[in-house]
Amino acid sequence: MIFDTHVHYDDRRFDEDRGAVLNALASVGVFGAVNIGCDFRSSEAGRTLARQYPFLYFAAGIYPDNAGEAEAMGEDAALVRLRELLSDPKAVAVGEIGLDYHYPDLDKALQKKWLGLQLSLARELDKPVVIHSRDAAADTLSFVKGEMRGLEKVLHCFSYEKEMARECLNEGCYLGIGGVVTFKNGRKMKDVVDYMPMDRLLLETDCPYLAPEPFRGRRNSSALLPYVVRTIAGIKGIQEEEVEEISWQNALRFYRIQSPGEK
Repeated sequence: MIFDTHVHYDDRRFDEDRGAVLNALASVGVFGAVNIGCDFRSSEAGRTLARQYPFLYFAAGIYPDNAGEAEAMGEDAALVRLRELLSDPKAVAVGEIGLDYHYPDLDKALQKKWLGLQLSLARELDKPVVIHSRDAAADTLSFVKGEMRGLEKVLHCFSYEKEMARECLNEGCYLGIGGVVTFKNGRKMKDVVDYMPMDRLLLETDCPYLAPEPFRGRRNSSALLPYVVRTIAGIKGIQEEEVEEISWQNALRFYRIQSPGEK
């Protein structure tokens, strides 16, 4: 059984066939998934989907690119709205939150402010956190070793070198591994997977993004996770069923889910 720990089925690229895609997942062995919020709209859409599909859960949070939206709303009003979303029985995490320095025009100070506020909220509500980090290794690690300490956390779509993986794993992080590990130029990610312990691995697609080989460039979905499983099994020298079983248990433990369909 496969658990996809990071999906975006609210994305407009699923508008024409969302129901068909979700209803078909069980036929390929996917029996659990978490729809991840990036702003209030996507967080609320994730809640709606989670209420419709028993195997779906959701996370609510403000992505670094969208910190300005929360700031414009006002700190108190935005946090009240997040608390309301996260009070839902199927809300399993705060996310995705974090730092993104890829685009130079994004306000780094504002990103750090809203990451800190949402980490405090996660601590208050006793929720794990789903962390986005792009081109921001040093500041992310500072948060991992500071304000994230004591929180359950996953570095989603991990994209850094093995040395950064070592630092994060030493702080108790999970690492989200998806389609990039299958890429022909994905040597860095293969090295990370080879190094990391299996009990810290979470399978994810980040769909509709980052489809694995041989579907790179197309719309991704949880149905393509077996290609990721196969690659990880080859790197680790274990059976695909073992990758599925270990990552399934890791996902349930991280998100504190008893079994898909019940919280």
